[in-house]
Amino acid sequence: MANYATSFGGEKFRFADLKTVLACASPRRSGDELAGLAAESDAQRVAARAVLADLPLSEFLNEALIPYESDEVTRLIVDGHDPAAFAAVSHLTVGGFRDWLLGYAADTAALSALAPGLTPEMVAAVSKLMRNQDLITVGRKCQVVTKFRNTVGLPGRLSTRLQPNHPTDDLRGIAASTLDGLLYGTGDAVIGINPATDNVPNCLALLEMLDGLRQRYEIPTQTCVLTHVTNVIEVMNRGGAVDLVFQSIAGSEAANAGFGINLGILREAQEAGLALGRGTVGTDLMYFETGQGAALSAGAHFGIDQQTIEARAYAVARAFKPLLVNTVVGFIGPEYLYDGKQIIRAGLEDHFCAKLLGVPMGCDVCYTNHAEADQDDMDTLMTLLTAAGVTFVITVPGADDVMLNYQSLSYHDLLYLRSTFGVRPAPEFEAWLEKMDMVDRAGRMKLPEPKFLRSLIGPDAAAA
Repeated sequence: MANYATSFGGEKFRFADLKTVLACASPRRSGDELAGLAAESDAQRVAARAVLADLPLSEFLNEALIPYESDEVTRLIVDGHDPAAFAAVSHLTVGGFRDWLLGYAADTAALSALAPGLTPEMVAAVSKLMRNQDLITVGRKCQVVTKFRNTVGLPGRLSTRLQPNHPTDDLRGIAASTLDGLLYGTGDAVIGINPATDNVPNCLALLEMLDGLRQRYEIPTQTCVLTHVTNVIEVMNRGGAVDLVFQSIAGSEAANAGFGINLGILREAQEAGLALGRGTVGTDLMYFETGQGAALSAGAHFGIDQQTIEARAYAVARAFKPLLVNTVVGFIGPEYLYDGKQIIRAGLEDHFCAKLLGVPMGCDVCYTNHAEADQDDMDTLMTLLTAAGVTFVITVPGADDVMLNYQSLSYHDLLYLRSTFGVRPAPEFEAWLEKMDMVDRAGRMKLPEPKFLRSLIGPDAAAA
């Protein structure tokens, strides 16, 4: 057992166990304070980081934060650990690991090879020693490429989820929002709807509409209705047009039980989706959402700080080789991430930890209206995440989701990111935009002309 004690500023600090060190080393956030886990002072926080920096990485293989016998996520982490991949850094402390990650040896190939040898607790620990620029630097070096109807995660690319939610699931309203998003070049990651009415018949209708739209215009993307995974299984049993299998996940067995799932249900859904054979360039079809605070809100965090137990959710995601994963970073509310500063930090942490574990991480750059945050904070986060090589972001009409009642990114924001950073959509989707004459010779989105819109939607729809 390691000695979790140190002196700082003439004061002695002793920490009860590994999860206490991790919690006290975290940057300040409201969720940890709500749970009574946060450092009581800046001095204690610095002391915890000093202890953490000197801990061998191997210590995380010796002390489980949630017992192996009582938690299937812990068993997944332990049983799936690759000692051969870990050997490259097994001699390092957490502080030494930080230095190695920032060095030239830690290039894209090395980080890809290392990912199976890392546990979520290791990557959460090292993130607590890093500045924002460190998280961006290392995140940018990590590349995770996935495929279904197009190829997501290639270098120099930024994909988007087109989110055309509607407060009454009106098919015409959703179709209009989808068309609007496509005209801005969004939707290569997925066209995904959060249903206002979450039942199987409604999901079938929404999927039929989306699939008809996709086929009519031969769009090389994937569609998804973000219903519960058990609904997705039933939709597939009824012959529904399911591309991606969606589910929210968390970092403990108990928190996942709060979502009404376990690893067995996820495997059943994945197998059912694979049996449909709907992918054209690949078979990665799982789509997961996560977010700091989910386990705490379910009372299933086991005294673990919210960022560390969030990272454990990425081990769940990694086991199913997903096409997409995203953190809904500011969606859960100020009880967990109080203001723009905390939301920005959490978004960078989530992206860094997931990518280091080999997970294709995107982000819903968002906040709720009762948080101490605004759109300037979202401008900052989306800019930093794009610099960090985020896989995809979520875009909604006007940055205002009228069904979920929160603030995200707009279709217009994508134009800023692509023009500023030179990032492009998935290659198959980019070729489709060119085929549809929606971009100019420089690859920039054209301003749609009335003649083009009439040809796109047809005279009957235009007249309506």
